[in-house]
Amino acid sequence: MRALSPSAIRPPFAAYALGVEVPAGLRWVCTSGQLGVAADDSLPEGAYAQAIQCFANCAAILAEAGMGPADVVRINAFVTDRAHMAGYMRARDEWLAGLTRLPASTLVIVSGFTRPEFLVEVEVTAAAP
Repeated sequence: MRALSPSAIRPPFAAYALGVEVPAGLRWVCTSGQLGVAADDSLPEGAYAQAIQCFANCAAILAEAGMGPADVVRINAFVTDRAHMAGYMRARDEWLAGLTRLPASTLVIVSGFTRPEFLVEVEVTAAAP
């Protein structure tokens, strides 16, 4: 896969690629949106802690297909308030730390999720041989 960074466009605001080219013949995995709920149904407090759990859930789904963060092509994330952006971005940057190619990424502020205590939701798309 190859990160796309055309010089005619402003560079990314944070740790993500403007686009990612995926060669033909790779397997794809698309996760559903993952909330910050652990397997024991616990929900940590705060956007950062919930985002950590969201990424752990995504990692478990990817692992089921023999993939990991390095295979992620795109991240779509949703937070319920601008105040939660920093916590989410910190968790995302930690999850992607050390990767040589970053995925494309979108972050959207939404009015809410199914329960008011949910602050963050993350979905990823990945590709690998």
